[in-house]
Amino acid sequence: MNRTRTFKHLRAAGASMAAIGLIIAAVPAQAGGVTAGTLIENTAIASFDDGSGARTISSNTVQVRVDELLDVTLTSLDPGPVAARPGEAVLVFELTNPGNGPEAYRLTANPAVAGNDFDTSVVAIAIDSNGNGTYEPGVDAILPAPQTTAELAPDAGLRIFVIVEVPASVSDGAQSSVELTATAVTGTGAPGTIFAGQGSGGGDAVVGTTTASALARGELVAGVVSVALTKAVALRDPFGGSEAVPGSIATFTITANVTGSGSVAGLVVTDAIPAGTRYVPGSLTLDSAGLSDADDSDAGSASDAGGVRVALGTVSGGTSHAISFAVVIEE
Repeated sequence: MNRTRTFKHLRAAGASMAAIGLIIAAVPAQAGGVTAGTLIENTAIASFDDGSGARTISSNTVQVRVDELLDVTLTSLDPGPVAARPGEAVLVFELTNPGNGPEAYRLTANPAVAGNDFDTSVVAIAIDSNGNGTYEPGVDAILPAPQTTAELAPDAGLRIFVIVEVPASVSDGAQSSVELTATAVTGTGAPGTIFAGQGSGGGDAVVGTTTASALARGELVAGVVSVALTKAVALRDPFGGSEAVPGSIATFTITANVTGSGSVAGLVVTDAIPAGTRYVPGSLTLDSAGLSDADDSDAGSASDAGGVRVALGTVSGGTSHAISFAVVIEE
């Protein structure tokens, strides 16, 4: 806290005395960390000998009410760009009141930042109600417009979530910024600006070095994935050739290609056994590794009635998986 600014408006009263050997002692006022509205009292004492003996006198007592210092800090808590796909994404910020009095802050989110590859739309600004650092719909309080926090005590902090909507048209790897601004409800301005009578305890409010306004930026990077399936068949006839005749073995290979910088979850590939054919037991493989035909603990199952089913689970972009199985053309 700036000692000079805090006591900018102090007015000291002095006493005029004529005496030999005059000594004046004053109780020093400690400014650092003093809460807004605090009354600081100061009385001067003079000790002297006027020839008739030692005497001590006191000045009048001066009372000074400490002004409220308006300041704010705002920081992004995300360690880097937040990976996002079309739909909702959440950016996390921390707001702190470094002033010496309780203050509320108005929040404004700007998703249209110069240089963005794409712009999001702001869905809501929420407060981390349970303090666990994770946005939970229905638990964390949404701030109604105009988005204003409750009063924060001096040095208190508040975690804030900005929920945005990423457009469906976003391309993989595109980047976007969202700016969050916090301003003191009492007022903002150049350092030293005074709001008379608006401080805590009835004193003045004085703008501090932060101008009572702060801006922080959250970053997003789009991770868009897509899945493509390609299917091929290899034939082996009973005569050593590759003709499709009764008794020929047809081996199908399905390749699942996942592209993009994100990932897909719960990827499952299914295929029916073609009419006029029957499944060759034990022919099911995933990336050349055999799978059992039964619906058990491994990733696949296969039968004439149920067809082929292989659960690939979560698959990252830039990877592919090959599923193979064989059928015989009925004679």
